[in-house]
Amino acid sequence: MGFVFQDFNLLDTLTVGENITLSLTVNGLLPEEVMSRTEKIAATMGISHILDKFPQQISGGEKQRCAFARAVVTNPKLILADEPTGSLDSVASKNLLEVMENLNETLYSTILMVTHDALSASYAGRILFLKDGKVFNEIIKGEKSRQAFYHEILDVLSLLGGVS
Repeated sequence: MGFVFQDFNLLDTLTVGENITLSLTVNGLLPEEVMSRTEKIAATMGISHILDKFPQQISGGEKQRCAFARAVVTNPKLILADEPTGSLDSVASKNLLEVMENLNETLYSTILMVTHDALSASYAGRILFLKDGKVFNEIIKGEKSRQAFYHEILDVLSLLGGVS
């Protein structure tokens, strides 16, 4: 299982590369396998150039891509993402969502994402809307375009009374 938090939860005393490799090292993988996986996921996330930097030396978007890399480097079957775009600007959010969508398709992992953002939700295949702790509605993307799905999300949100 992998976790992606809104506020990154990176260890400040470790480099980006060390933050990513931590779970692999703890699980006893051979150093060659650790490096291979780290380099591969760093390239996928577009952060190969910052592996030797510390979290305080990189941008918020880079921190979140590092946090996502850390969550998926173990090839989990389930990824829990709590508002993963909440602290990112629109460009960094879009980039992260596209990477998440691509990794979902290539790793065949289930990503359970909590979000209040309709645009972020539009990258999902299935959405459950909660109201007062209960499922209010469910919609499935199917063959719809992301734009059409986004508008369907907005329609359901209007029934909920908007985003609070």
